[in-house]
Amino acid sequence: MTDEISFFTHAGDDLVPTPLACSMWSDDQLHGVAVSGALARAAEQGLAATGRTDLRPARWVVDLFKAARMQPCTFETSVVREGSRICLVDVTLTQGDVRVARASATFLKPSVAAPGEVWQPDDRPEPPPLDVAPETDEPRVPFMRSSSPWSQNFTEHQNGDRKASWSSVIPVVPDEPLTPFQAVASAADGASMVTNWGTRGVEYINTDVALTLARTPVGVEIGLLATDRVEHDGIASGTTAVFDRAGALGTVTVAALANAKRTVDMGGVEYSDNGERRATRV
Repeated sequence: MTDEISFFTHAGDDLVPTPLACSMWSDDQLHGVAVSGALARAAEQGLAATGRTDLRPARWVVDLFKAARMQPCTFETSVVREGSRICLVDVTLTQGDVRVARASATFLKPSVAAPGEVWQPDDRPEPPPLDVAPETDEPRVPFMRSSSPWSQNFTEHQNGDRKASWSSVIPVVPDEPLTPFQAVASAADGASMVTNWGTRGVEYINTDVALTLARTPVGVEIGLLATDRVEHDGIASGTTAVFDRAGALGTVTVAALANAKRTVDMGGVEYSDNGERRATRV
């Protein structure tokens, strides 16, 4: 593993995708993990420009309304609202003069919990055991769990069972440490795979990501566990729990469209820790 691995490189204020940002849907399409991470980086920069250090991310919504290509990306941020306990930052991603994605971040000021008792579930998701996935802040192949135990062998998990993932996310750019918010914003796009991966691969493509956070992750290792899925007429709604080594963080929901003509066969690929992907089926 080297520090050079990243989804993008710099070109002035723009970001240029590396091969690691390429989607399995097309050789000329960015995957949502890279797009969401880059948008989150821009949102954090927008917050930093206000001088606020007392706020933390609580909501992150990304609209993936046009396929982002393997081309230079420009980001424009605006502060929609700033108050004593809240700051809303919008980000737009353009390629050339075409808008391809937008995001909205809500940053809130922590305080103390209210005194009343409120229901919470007792059963919370847990990361893989340390002997399976030792703690790290370096990128590596994601671990998956289904009816098969935690492993990095995707073929074992191409089934119709409930899934969970555990990932240490690739940095957005090579010369900046990946922040916990960028990590969870990137990983959140993986909710589509966790909720839409079935016996024939991933046959649905998500059009958005909606993440809510009760706290900031303790690091860059992020877990997702499918908690619900509803599908009708080729439109799917998927929900996952988000967690890290300290416990539950929040929730991700994704809306997705059936895309069976361009199915991603996850059982036919394998990855190396440097992000390289190769087909295992001809």
